[in-house]
Amino acid sequence: MLRVNMKDFPTARRVTYLNSASISLMPQPVIQSMTAFQQKIAAGGTIDFDEKAETRAVENARDEAASLLNAHRDEIAILSSATEGMCSFAYCLDLKPNANVVSTDAEFPSVVYPWIRLRSEKNIEVRLAKNRDGVVDKQEVEKLVDDRTAVISISHVEYGTGQRHDLRWLSELAHAHGALLLVDATQSAGLMSIDVHRDGVDALAAGGYKGMLGPFGAAVLYLKQELVESLKPSMVGWRSTPVPYDLDATRLTFADSARKFEYSTMNYASAIGLGESLQYLSKLGHGNIASHVLSLTKGFMDMIADNNRLSGTITLTPLEEDSRASIAAFRFKTKDQSAIAAKLVKRNVIVSHRFNGVRFSFHAYNTEQDLVKANEALGDVLTH
Repeated sequence: MLRVNMKDFPTARRVTYLNSASISLMPQPVIQSMTAFQQKIAAGGTIDFDEKAETRAVENARDEAASLLNAHRDEIAILSSATEGMCSFAYCLDLKPNANVVSTDAEFPSVVYPWIRLRSEKNIEVRLAKNRDGVVDKQEVEKLVDDRTAVISISHVEYGTGQRHDLRWLSELAHAHGALLLVDATQSAGLMSIDVHRDGVDALAAGGYKGMLGPFGAAVLYLKQELVESLKPSMVGWRSTPVPYDLDATRLTFADSARKFEYSTMNYASAIGLGESLQYLSKLGHGNIASHVLSLTKGFMDMIADNNRLSGTITLTPLEEDSRASIAAFRFKTKDQSAIAAKLVKRNVIVSHRFNGVRFSFHAYNTEQDLVKANEALGDVLTH
């Protein structure tokens, strides 16, 4: 059973916050740890943050991310954003002319843009499976993959509708054609169970400020061990080396782990916060969180379907349970979707307008009462 101390999320007691797919609320202990760290550095410089401390600043986040994803710590790099991780991966691949990369036209742009950027430079093709109301049928992906496919680049959970893809099926599809699977897990890490080894994921990136309850400025990049060994990072710096503070400008030797992708000074307070937030999630229990948010998603979808004042509503989120996650998205017939979202926000039901629909997203701090309030507010908005 999930047990959340709601004092850690004061905003969730003040408003109905259903927008974790945009920015999650951070637990108070995480905010406090980041604030204390930043104050200590700002006031004391290297007195409390010497070379040894800086070298180890991201290690807690690395350990916690490895545990979250069932990866080895040497397969984890801590970066500043998921976009940075996906670009780092894309730009270091030796893509052959006439190769192709497969994604979807329902994707968050950062999942596709690196490949578009490389399309003319590397003479590759970018193939996008077409969506229907934000949902992409797996056959639409499958028919685009062939023996020239180099990468399938896709989100685990789609930001617009909350469609959850089967990672094992995707990895088997990719590997059957000699391709790699790159996953954006920003909308699922911390919310859904992820086991990169079990599911055969080759590379994965996830930003910290959504499901992982962390801050902006910290993200996780996972690379399977074979890729850690074979890939050379596209961006390099003093932290890419085995011993960063050797500061030897006469030669470049890479660290023998994914740490070689951590090339520069970063917002260490964010990395500290990410480590703390991942520990917080671990104490709640990853399985407990997944069960909780899946229950909320189903419960809210059922409420909307049973609300007589919402007749004509189109449910964008897949109805199949194994294709859902922590997002429930709807399109309200003959209505301005952005106006509906704005009116809900004015009523302190915090949601987003996405994919020509209204998106509700849930996390550990949400309750059944949040669903009731959102359902009532929707009925009022759409009938007045």
